[in-house]
Amino acid sequence: MNEDINFEDAMKRLEEIANELEKGDLTLDESVKKFEDGISLSKKCNEFLDNAEKKITMLINNGEEIKEENFIPKEE
Repeated sequence: MNEDINFEDAMKRLEEIANELEKGDLTLDESVKKFEDGISLSKKCNEFLDNAEKKITMLINNGEEIKEENFIPKEE
């Protein structure tokens, strides 16, 4: 999976994978590979959302003076 993918592209690709799996035209091996790709994309989307939520929280918690700080996610 492309590590430089953005949220919108990841969601679009995830939808495409879901549609391909729903058709049922894939072999078992192809289906498993698509499922694995979908799980990876889903995790990436969750990372995007978590980081966005943390950034918003940092903005809100800074009080009356809205100051944007760069959020650097911890490596897990």
